[in-house]
Amino acid sequence: MTLLSILLSWFPSIIISLAIGSFISICFHPNFLNISCLIFILYGIPLIIYRIHNLFYPLEAGVTYLLDKKYSPWWGSHQIQTIYIAFPFLETLLRLIPGLFSIWLRLWGAKIGKNIYWTPKLEIADRGLIEIGDNVIFGYGIRLYSHVIKPKNNNLMLYVKKIKIGNNVFIGAGCRFGPGVNIKDETFIPVTTDLYPNKNANIN
Repeated sequence: MTLLSILLSWFPSIIISLAIGSFISICFHPNFLNISCLIFILYGIPLIIYRIHNLFYPLEAGVTYLLDKKYSPWWGSHQIQTIYIAFPFLETLLRLIPGLFSIWLRLWGAKIGKNIYWTPKLEIADRGLIEIGDNVIFGYGIRLYSHVIKPKNNNLMLYVKKIKIGNNVFIGAGCRFGPGVNIKDETFIPVTTDLYPNKNANIN
């Protein structure tokens, strides 16, 4: 791993430490400034660091190897987003306010259409690597993974590709999508469907 990879692996711990310190400050001095500081730590800092990181190390589709000496942009971006996977309630709160979660994803670089229904329990591993059309309904417990890792030749092969979901799509509860999945317009995906990398789906 490169030095930058090691440094960014500490990013979630830094955010948690800052959030704990801010929360303690709120307990002793509950005011608007301290509350705003906590919100900025949890939502603002990761987003800003991600945008800066993506400016210098943009995510690219394809195959790379994590144990190579070359820096992996995906690794850094994943570490920045890990806090939302470890503490999903942070994004669950956003999904309770209509339209807010879609705005949040757009800030991360995702392409999100209109009239999206997000259920409270949803996992997105790579926020900047999804494209979603209009009038899409997500069922309970859906997981979107725009990357996959597997051991190969004494290394870890990483495959990254955007997940694309068309217009007027209904996705049943418990579905899991891998990188490169492409769901056509007017598609109904049954519950607990697993779509593997680069699968084109048109299930009605």
